[in-house]
Amino acid sequence: MSGSGVGKIEYISGPVIKADLPGAKLYELVFVGELKLFGEVVRIQGDKVFVQVYEDTTGLRPGEPVIRTGEPLSAWLGPTIMGKIYDGVQRPLKFIEEIFKRPFVARGIGYDKAPPLDLNAEFEFMPDVKPGEEVWPGDILGHVKETELTTHYVMYPPLPGNTPGVVEWIAEGKHRVDDVIARVRTKHGVVEVKMWHKWPVRKPRPFREKLPPTEPLITGQRVIETMFPVARGGTASVPGPFGTGKTVLLRALFLFAQARIIVPVLCGERGNEAADALHTLLKLKDVATGRSLLERTIIIVNTSNMPVAAREASVYMGVTIAEYFRDQGYDVLLTADSTSRWAEAMREVALRIGEMPSEEGFPAYLPTRIAEFYERAGRVRVLGKKERVGSVTICASVSPPGGDFTEPVTSHTLRFVGTFWPLSAKLAYARHYPAIDWLLAFSRYVDTVEVWWSANVSPEWKKIRDEFQSLLVKEAELAEIVRILGTEALSEYEKHIMNAAYLIREGFLKQDAYNPVDTPCSPLKNFLLAKAIHTFYEEGLKAVEAGVPASVLRELETVKRLPRLRMEVTNEAAKEEITKFIEKMVEEIRAAVAKYAGRKV
Repeated sequence: MSGSGVGKIEYISGPVIKADLPGAKLYELVFVGELKLFGEVVRIQGDKVFVQVYEDTTGLRPGEPVIRTGEPLSAWLGPTIMGKIYDGVQRPLKFIEEIFKRPFVARGIGYDKAPPLDLNAEFEFMPDVKPGEEVWPGDILGHVKETELTTHYVMYPPLPGNTPGVVEWIAEGKHRVDDVIARVRTKHGVVEVKMWHKWPVRKPRPFREKLPPTEPLITGQRVIETMFPVARGGTASVPGPFGTGKTVLLRALFLFAQARIIVPVLCGERGNEAADALHTLLKLKDVATGRSLLERTIIIVNTSNMPVAAREASVYMGVTIAEYFRDQGYDVLLTADSTSRWAEAMREVALRIGEMPSEEGFPAYLPTRIAEFYERAGRVRVLGKKERVGSVTICASVSPPGGDFTEPVTSHTLRFVGTFWPLSAKLAYARHYPAIDWLLAFSRYVDTVEVWWSANVSPEWKKIRDEFQSLLVKEAELAEIVRILGTEALSEYEKHIMNAAYLIREGFLKQDAYNPVDTPCSPLKNFLLAKAIHTFYEEGLKAVEAGVPASVLRELETVKRLPRLRMEVTNEAAKEEITKFIEKMVEEIRAAVAKYAGRKV
């Protein structure tokens, strides 16, 4: 048996099998049983191995063969990947449905029957280098127009053994994905390059240098961009109980965020919800061009009724595809919904292979895996002789049981992300969306993105943002006094704070994801709405000091209109209309001061 690459199943426990398989490597891809089910080696004890099987193990029996492949689970990367819907091990679901006429993926459908890429597809290859030119791993050799929204750049891939060399020959014109399109002479010999290559999903793709997160990822969501921004190449977590809007928030992100490539990973979510999300995705249009959003999207789906072990693979598969487009110089947004289901799959497999459980049954390496996943985000200088910058931004949801943010997945995630957007059931039930709890949320990117906001929008951005956060905290403190003693116990100054905080909540933080005027919100409109509310607060303070009751300020016509302004003024008209609105509001406040103080202002 030794050296043959074939072993035998000894016993089966759910998605895990134990086999006698000499020479196997950790995380090696294997085929299990007569049906050749996908599996991955996750533990080795001498010649015995534990394999997590990515397909249903029903009907397997001891004695069936286990076949080594000699390589790890890898992503197939190249043209025809765009617009595909894959399962956790990158089998094309739509292709399988069309060929096998089944609503569910049958067992044993391997890459030979359903390849992740169409290797026979032809594209017009346009070279970007010439014969005799030196190239390094990571350099762009040429490009093809994969969709109307995406140019696919073909790289000299940074695979083991690929070293700097000189282009001997490069193709031009129509070629298949599987054709050799370049030959590079290195000191070790000639490397033949195709339009596609494989990359192990658990191995981060290399880069030259990680850059500081100084540019905000513009998302069109005011509560995110102003209060708790995420930087391009940063990380964000969206924990929340059932029904608080995690999926809708992630949908708004990949629809409106200024990222060139979108990689949604639906990991362990309910099948009917995933199907609904997919049908919605297929109908979405790119905001800028009106074309199908699918032309710049790759979707990974592993629902709760699919084999549990493949949930773990789906997250790694998604981030590997995201890194591939990052290396082409694109800004990529990866959304994962949800990492709790990924962690639960990790727990199930760990318990079945006999690993010592830690808190709540999760394996002791849970925080390490979470850290490794989020570490693969970043804005980087990619490999290659020519300067290129790309980024992967990761926004992942967490589904803590009962909304308990102290459970292991949420608490460990909190340690490793740069932005935390906890969703509140109380806000969601009050129909305040996005239901981000501003008292628990935080962002480590506020100071780093301030430079961009100051240069591109206004130097006042940081000041107004900090003032808003302070007012919301004060409102929460005053709300306790009101609850016990009533509003009569507040001073006029405190009543004015409550009024300003109300306007922040209703006129700024709240946003209708399905209202085309309210969402998306441009950075300029975002700032001007904030400035309008801030102007009310500052001018109102002077008015209160002059003796104007806070209730009078609240009843001014412009102030009553302020919460509706977000849904009445478009992004294009924001500069002119909101500027005029602010001027008119200031006039009304000063007229009230003149009336109550008995003098002109």
